[in-house]
Amino acid sequence: MNRTVRGALRNSLVTTSTLALGASLALAGCSDGGDSDDTVGVSLIVKTTTNPFFVAMQEGAEAAAEDTGVELTMAAGKQDGDEETQIQAIENAMSRGDQGILITPNGPGVEDAMIRARDAGLYVIALDTPPSDPESVDITFATDNFLAGQKIGEWTAAKLGGEKAVIGMLNIFDDKIVSVDVQRDQGFLDGMGIDTADAAVIGDESATGQYSGGEYEIVGHEATEGAEEGGRTGAENLLSANPDINVLYTINEPSAYGGYEAFEAANATEGLIVASVDGGCAGIDAITGGIIGATSQQYPVKMAELGVEAIHALATTGEAPETTEGLDFFNTGVELVTDEPQDGIESITAADGGDICWG
Repeated sequence: MNRTVRGALRNSLVTTSTLALGASLALAGCSDGGDSDDTVGVSLIVKTTTNPFFVAMQEGAEAAAEDTGVELTMAAGKQDGDEETQIQAIENAMSRGDQGILITPNGPGVEDAMIRARDAGLYVIALDTPPSDPESVDITFATDNFLAGQKIGEWTAAKLGGEKAVIGMLNIFDDKIVSVDVQRDQGFLDGMGIDTADAAVIGDESATGQYSGGEYEIVGHEATEGAEEGGRTGAENLLSANPDINVLYTINEPSAYGGYEAFEAANATEGLIVASVDGGCAGIDAITGGIIGATSQQYPVKMAELGVEAIHALATTGEAPETTEGLDFFNTGVELVTDEPQDGIESITAADGGDICWG
Protein backbone atom coordinates (compact mmCIF):
# COMPACT_ATOMS: atom_id res chain seq x y z
CA MET A 1 0.00 0.00 0.00
CA ASN A 2 1.47 3.40 -0.97
CA ARG A 3 2.15 6.19 1.48
CA THR A 4 -0.84 8.27 0.36
CA VAL A 5 -3.29 5.44 0.95
CA ARG A 6 -1.64 4.54 4.27
CA GLY A 7 -1.95 8.16 5.34
CA ALA A 8 -5.61 8.25 4.39
CA LEU A 9 -6.28 5.10 6.42
CA ARG A 10 -4.46 6.49 9.45
CA ASN A 11 -6.35 9.76 9.18
CA SER A 12 -9.67 7.93 9.00
CA LEU A 13 -9.03 6.51 12.48
CA VAL A 14 -7.68 9.63 14.15
CA THR A 15 -9.54 12.50 12.47
CA THR A 16 -12.39 12.35 14.99
CA SER A 17 -10.00 12.63 17.92
CA THR A 18 -8.00 15.42 16.28
CA LEU A 19 -11.10 17.44 15.38
CA ALA A 20 -12.51 17.00 18.87
CA LEU A 21 -9.30 18.24 20.41
CA GLY A 22 -9.21 21.21 18.05
CA ALA A 23 -12.78 22.07 18.94
CA SER A 24 -12.06 21.85 22.63
CA LEU A 25 -9.06 24.11 22.27
CA ALA A 26 -11.32 26.68 20.68
CA LEU A 27 -13.88 26.46 23.48
CA ALA A 28 -11.91 26.14 26.69
CA GLY A 29 -9.53 28.64 28.21
CA CYS A 30 -7.56 29.59 31.32
CA SER A 31 -6.94 33.00 32.78
CA ASP A 32 -3.35 33.59 31.70
CA GLY A 33 -1.86 32.56 28.35
CA GLY A 34 1.89 32.28 28.08
CA ASP A 35 4.18 34.37 25.89
CA SER A 36 4.33 32.63 22.49
CA ASP A 37 8.01 33.64 22.17
CA ASP A 38 8.97 31.74 25.33
CA THR A 39 10.18 28.16 25.17
CA VAL A 40 7.51 25.69 26.29
CA GLY A 41 8.95 22.88 28.41
CA VAL A 42 7.16 19.53 28.55
CA SER A 43 8.18 16.33 30.34
CA LEU A 44 7.05 12.95 29.05
CA ILE A 45 7.26 10.30 31.79
CA VAL A 46 6.39 6.78 30.63
CA LYS A 47 6.11 3.54 32.57
CA THR A 48 9.13 1.84 31.01
CA THR A 49 11.11 1.77 27.77
CA THR A 50 11.13 -2.04 27.59
CA ASN A 51 7.61 -2.03 26.12
CA PRO A 52 7.33 -0.92 22.45
CA PHE A 53 4.07 0.86 23.30
CA PHE A 54 5.91 3.44 25.39
CA VAL A 55 8.81 3.70 22.95
CA ALA A 56 6.25 4.59 20.27
CA MET A 57 4.76 7.15 22.63
CA GLN A 58 8.18 8.76 23.03
CA GLU A 59 8.60 8.88 19.25
CA GLY A 60 5.22 10.57 18.85
CA ALA A 61 6.08 13.16 21.49
CA GLU A 62 9.44 13.86 19.84
CA ALA A 63 7.80 14.44 16.47
CA ALA A 64 5.17 16.79 17.94
CA ALA A 65 7.82 18.66 19.95
CA GLU A 66 9.85 19.23 16.81
CA ASP A 67 6.79 20.52 14.96
CA THR A 68 5.72 22.90 17.74
CA GLY A 69 9.13 23.95 19.05
CA VAL A 70 8.47 22.43 22.47
CA GLU A 71 11.51 21.61 24.61
CA LEU A 72 10.86 17.97 25.50
CA THR A 73 12.41 16.04 28.39
CA MET A 74 11.82 12.29 28.59
CA ALA A 75 11.98 9.93 31.55
CA ALA A 76 10.82 6.40 32.32
CA GLY A 77 10.46 3.95 35.16
CA LYS A 78 13.01 1.16 35.36
CA GLN A 79 10.17 -1.34 34.97
CA ASP A 80 6.38 -1.33 34.98
CA GLY A 81 5.35 -0.42 38.53
CA ASP A 82 8.44 1.67 39.34
CA GLU A 83 6.82 4.64 41.06
CA GLU A 84 9.92 6.18 42.69
CA THR A 85 11.69 6.95 39.40
CA GLN A 86 8.55 8.62 38.08
CA ILE A 87 8.17 10.69 41.23
CA GLN A 88 11.74 11.94 40.84
CA ALA A 89 11.05 12.83 37.21
CA ILE A 90 8.03 14.88 38.29
CA GLU A 91 10.15 16.72 40.87
CA ASN A 92 12.72 17.40 38.14
CA ALA A 93 10.02 18.84 35.85
CA MET A 94 8.92 21.23 38.59
CA SER A 95 12.50 22.28 39.31
CA ARG A 96 13.11 22.88 35.62
CA GLY A 97 10.04 25.11 35.34
CA ASP A 98 8.27 23.01 32.72
CA GLN A 99 4.82 24.13 31.65
CA GLY A 100 3.40 20.62 31.61
CA ILE A 101 3.80 16.91 32.20
CA LEU A 102 2.60 13.96 30.14
CA ILE A 103 2.66 10.78 32.22
CA THR A 104 1.64 7.13 32.09
CA PRO A 105 1.51 6.64 35.88
CA ASN A 106 3.05 3.47 37.26
CA GLY A 107 0.61 3.31 40.15
CA PRO A 108 -1.29 5.33 42.74
CA GLY A 109 1.93 6.09 44.63
CA VAL A 110 2.83 8.62 41.91
CA GLU A 111 -0.34 10.63 42.27
CA ASP A 112 0.66 12.81 45.24
CA ALA A 113 3.61 14.08 43.20
CA MET A 114 1.28 14.75 40.27
CA ILE A 115 -0.96 16.82 42.56
CA ARG A 116 2.09 18.77 43.75
CA ALA A 117 2.98 19.49 40.14
CA ARG A 118 -0.53 20.80 39.48
CA ASP A 119 -0.35 22.93 42.61
CA ALA A 120 2.95 24.33 41.30
CA GLY A 121 1.19 25.44 38.10
CA LEU A 122 2.12 22.64 35.72
CA TYR A 123 -0.57 21.22 33.44
CA VAL A 124 -0.65 17.45 33.96
CA ILE A 125 -2.00 15.08 31.32
CA ALA A 126 -2.21 11.33 31.95
CA LEU A 127 -1.63 9.24 28.84
CA ASP A 128 -3.05 5.72 28.44
CA THR A 129 -3.63 5.07 32.16
CA PRO A 130 -6.24 7.15 34.00
CA PRO A 131 -5.14 7.74 37.61
CA SER A 132 -7.18 6.48 40.54
CA ASP A 133 -7.45 10.05 41.90
CA PRO A 134 -9.00 12.29 39.21
CA GLU A 135 -7.68 15.36 41.02
CA SER A 136 -4.11 14.31 40.21
CA VAL A 137 -4.45 15.31 36.53
CA ASP A 138 -6.02 18.06 34.48
CA ILE A 139 -7.14 15.60 31.78
CA THR A 140 -6.42 12.08 30.50
CA PHE A 141 -5.78 11.13 26.87
CA ALA A 142 -6.36 7.41 26.55
CA THR A 143 -7.87 4.42 24.87
CA ASP A 144 -11.28 3.44 26.20
CA ASN A 145 -9.72 0.44 27.94
CA PHE A 146 -13.01 -1.11 29.04
CA LEU A 147 -14.17 -0.99 25.42
CA ALA A 148 -10.84 -2.46 24.26
CA GLY A 149 -11.42 -5.40 26.60
CA GLN A 150 -15.05 -5.72 25.53
CA LYS A 151 -14.10 -5.96 21.86
CA ILE A 152 -11.75 -8.91 22.33
CA GLY A 153 -14.20 -10.50 24.77
CA GLU A 154 -17.06 -10.34 22.28
CA TRP A 155 -14.81 -11.72 19.54
CA THR A 156 -13.61 -14.57 21.77
CA ALA A 157 -17.15 -15.57 22.74
CA ALA A 158 -18.16 -15.67 19.08
CA LYS A 159 -15.00 -17.53 18.08
CA LEU A 160 -15.73 -20.27 20.63
CA GLY A 161 -18.98 -21.06 18.88
CA GLY A 162 -20.65 -22.46 21.99
CA GLU A 163 -17.65 -24.48 23.19
CA LYS A 164 -16.93 -24.42 26.92
CA ALA A 165 -14.54 -21.56 27.72
CA VAL A 166 -11.68 -22.52 30.06
CA ILE A 167 -10.12 -19.13 30.66
CA GLY A 168 -6.71 -18.02 31.90
CA MET A 169 -6.23 -14.31 32.66
CA LEU A 170 -2.86 -12.56 32.40
CA ASN A 171 -3.02 -9.13 34.08
CA ILE A 172 -0.35 -6.58 35.10
CA PHE A 173 -0.28 -6.59 38.90
CA ASP A 174 -1.53 -8.49 41.91
CA ASP A 175 -0.22 -6.04 44.50
CA LYS A 176 -1.69 -2.73 43.32
CA ILE A 177 -4.73 -1.43 41.47
CA VAL A 178 -4.14 0.34 38.15
CA SER A 179 -7.11 1.45 36.08
CA VAL A 180 -5.92 0.06 32.75
CA ASP A 181 -5.43 -3.37 34.35
CA VAL A 182 -8.90 -3.45 35.88
CA GLN A 183 -10.73 -1.97 32.90
CA ARG A 184 -9.30 -4.34 30.29
CA ASP A 185 -9.77 -7.42 32.50
CA GLN A 186 -13.35 -6.52 33.38
CA GLY A 187 -14.15 -5.35 29.86
CA PHE A 188 -13.01 -8.70 28.46
CA LEU A 189 -15.24 -10.64 30.85
CA ASP A 190 -18.15 -8.31 30.16
CA GLY A 191 -17.64 -8.80 26.42
CA MET A 192 -17.72 -12.56 27.00
CA GLY A 193 -21.08 -12.11 28.70
CA ILE A 194 -19.74 -12.98 32.15
CA ASP A 195 -21.07 -11.15 35.21
CA THR A 196 -18.10 -9.21 36.62
CA ALA A 197 -19.73 -8.66 40.06
CA ASP A 198 -17.91 -5.43 41.04
CA ALA A 199 -16.48 -3.96 37.81
CA ALA A 200 -13.81 -2.15 39.84
CA VAL A 201 -12.36 -5.38 41.26
CA ILE A 202 -10.33 -8.06 39.49
CA GLY A 203 -11.12 -11.67 40.35
CA ASP A 204 -14.39 -11.35 42.29
CA GLU A 205 -16.50 -12.89 39.53
CA SER A 206 -17.81 -16.46 39.84
CA ALA A 207 -15.20 -19.00 38.82
CA THR A 208 -17.79 -20.99 36.86
CA GLY A 209 -21.04 -20.16 35.16
CA GLN A 210 -22.50 -19.18 31.80
CA TYR A 211 -20.98 -16.86 29.19
CA SER A 212 -22.93 -15.65 26.15
CA GLY A 213 -22.21 -18.86 24.23
CA GLY A 214 -22.20 -21.57 26.88
CA GLU A 215 -20.36 -22.66 30.01
CA TYR A 216 -17.18 -21.05 31.32
CA GLU A 217 -14.53 -21.74 33.93
CA ILE A 218 -11.99 -19.13 35.01
CA VAL A 219 -8.77 -20.88 36.04
CA GLY A 220 -7.18 -17.79 37.57
CA HIS A 221 -5.68 -14.31 37.25
CA GLU A 222 -1.88 -14.06 37.10
CA ALA A 223 0.34 -10.96 37.30
CA THR A 224 2.85 -10.38 34.49
CA GLU A 225 4.04 -6.77 35.01
CA GLY A 226 3.10 -6.39 31.35
CA ALA A 227 6.28 -8.21 30.28
CA GLU A 228 7.05 -11.27 28.16
CA GLU A 229 8.82 -13.13 30.96
CA GLY A 230 5.93 -12.40 33.30
CA GLY A 231 3.51 -13.70 30.68
CA ARG A 232 5.47 -16.92 30.38
CA THR A 233 5.59 -17.49 34.15
CA GLY A 234 1.94 -16.55 34.59
CA ALA A 235 0.83 -18.94 31.85
CA GLU A 236 2.92 -21.73 33.36
CA ASN A 237 1.13 -21.20 36.66
CA LEU A 238 -2.26 -21.27 34.95
CA LEU A 239 -1.41 -24.46 33.05
CA SER A 240 -0.29 -26.09 36.27
CA ALA A 241 -3.73 -25.35 37.70
CA ASN A 242 -5.59 -26.57 34.60
CA PRO A 243 -3.91 -27.89 31.42
CA ASP A 244 -7.21 -27.64 29.49
CA ILE A 245 -7.20 -23.85 29.09
CA ASN A 246 -8.49 -22.86 25.65
CA VAL A 247 -8.81 -19.08 26.12
CA LEU A 248 -5.92 -16.85 27.17
CA TYR A 249 -6.71 -13.20 27.90
CA THR A 250 -3.58 -11.02 27.97
CA ILE A 251 -3.29 -7.45 29.23
CA ASN A 252 -0.90 -6.58 26.38
CA GLU A 253 1.03 -8.16 23.55
CA PRO A 254 4.38 -8.71 25.32
CA SER A 255 2.57 -10.82 27.93
CA ALA A 256 0.78 -12.62 25.09
CA TYR A 257 4.09 -13.64 23.49
CA GLY A 258 5.37 -15.07 26.75
CA GLY A 259 2.07 -16.75 27.50
CA TYR A 260 1.97 -18.43 24.12
CA GLU A 261 5.53 -19.69 24.59
CA ALA A 262 4.45 -21.44 27.80
CA PHE A 263 1.54 -23.12 26.02
CA GLU A 264 3.82 -24.08 23.15
CA ALA A 265 6.33 -25.65 25.54
CA ALA A 266 3.47 -27.62 27.10
CA ASN A 267 2.18 -28.75 23.67
CA ALA A 268 -1.09 -27.04 24.53
CA THR A 269 -1.60 -24.59 21.65
CA GLU A 270 -4.11 -26.66 19.68
CA GLY A 271 -7.46 -24.88 19.83
CA LEU A 272 -6.01 -22.10 22.01
CA ILE A 273 -7.54 -18.64 21.54
CA VAL A 274 -5.24 -15.76 22.55
CA ALA A 275 -6.80 -12.30 22.82
CA SER A 276 -4.85 -9.15 23.63
CA VAL A 277 -4.66 -5.36 23.57
CA ASP A 278 -2.11 -3.07 21.91
CA GLY A 279 -1.96 -3.40 18.11
CA GLY A 280 1.78 -2.83 17.81
CA CYS A 281 3.50 -3.98 14.63
CA ALA A 282 4.91 -7.05 16.40
CA GLY A 283 1.41 -7.86 17.63
CA ILE A 284 0.04 -7.62 14.09
CA ASP A 285 2.78 -10.02 13.00
CA ALA A 286 1.67 -12.35 15.82
CA ILE A 287 -1.84 -12.35 14.34
CA THR A 288 -0.59 -13.28 10.88
CA GLY A 289 1.68 -15.88 12.51
CA GLY A 290 -1.23 -17.53 14.32
CA ILE A 291 -0.08 -16.64 17.86
CA ILE A 292 -2.68 -13.98 18.70
CA GLY A 293 -6.22 -14.41 17.43
CA ALA A 294 -7.40 -10.82 17.92
CA THR A 295 -6.11 -7.63 19.48
CA SER A 296 -7.63 -4.26 20.28
CA GLN A 297 -5.39 -1.70 18.59
CA GLN A 298 -4.68 1.54 20.40
CA TYR A 299 -2.73 4.59 19.29
CA PRO A 300 0.09 5.67 21.63
CA VAL A 301 1.74 7.88 19.03
CA LYS A 302 -1.43 9.94 18.69
CA MET A 303 -1.86 10.13 22.49
CA ALA A 304 1.60 11.67 22.85
CA GLU A 305 1.29 13.96 19.82
CA LEU A 306 -2.01 15.37 21.01
CA GLY A 307 -0.63 15.76 24.54
CA VAL A 308 2.37 17.81 23.42
CA GLU A 309 0.16 19.91 21.14
CA ALA A 310 -2.34 20.54 23.94
CA ILE A 311 0.27 21.79 26.42
CA HIS A 312 1.87 23.95 23.73
CA ALA A 313 -1.53 25.47 22.87
CA LEU A 314 -2.31 26.09 26.52
CA ALA A 315 1.05 27.76 27.16
CA THR A 316 0.90 29.94 24.04
CA THR A 317 -2.80 30.77 23.71
CA GLY A 318 -4.31 29.96 27.10
CA GLU A 319 -6.69 27.42 25.55
CA ALA A 320 -7.07 24.03 27.24
CA PRO A 321 -8.40 20.68 25.96
CA GLU A 322 -11.68 19.13 27.01
CA THR A 323 -12.84 15.56 27.52
CA THR A 324 -14.71 13.63 24.84
CA GLU A 325 -18.46 14.13 25.09
CA GLY A 326 -20.02 11.61 27.46
CA LEU A 327 -16.67 10.48 28.89
CA ASP A 328 -14.38 11.69 31.68
CA PHE A 329 -11.28 11.49 29.44
CA PHE A 330 -10.23 12.31 25.88
CA ASN A 331 -10.77 9.15 23.83
CA THR A 332 -7.99 8.43 21.32
CA GLY A 333 -9.76 5.47 19.70
CA VAL A 334 -9.55 1.67 19.45
CA GLU A 335 -10.06 -0.88 16.65
CA LEU A 336 -10.42 -4.68 16.81
CA VAL A 337 -7.82 -6.35 14.57
CA THR A 338 -8.18 -9.97 13.46
CA ASP A 339 -7.93 -12.20 10.42
CA GLU A 340 -10.77 -14.34 11.78
CA PRO A 341 -13.74 -11.96 11.65
CA GLN A 342 -16.92 -12.98 13.43
CA ASP A 343 -20.47 -12.20 12.32
CA GLY A 344 -21.85 -9.02 13.81
CA ILE A 345 -18.51 -7.90 15.30
CA GLU A 346 -16.81 -4.94 13.63
CA SER A 347 -13.11 -5.47 12.94
CA ILE A 348 -10.26 -4.60 10.59
CA THR A 349 -7.79 -7.05 9.06
CA ALA A 350 -4.20 -7.56 10.13
CA ALA A 351 -3.15 -5.99 6.82
CA ASP A 352 -5.10 -2.84 7.62
CA GLY A 353 -3.85 -2.86 11.21
CA GLY A 354 -0.30 -3.25 9.93
CA ASP A 355 -0.62 -0.10 7.86
CA ILE A 356 -1.30 1.98 10.98
CA CYS A 357 0.61 0.04 13.64
CA TRP A 358 3.47 1.33 15.76
CA GLY A 359 6.72 -0.07 17.12
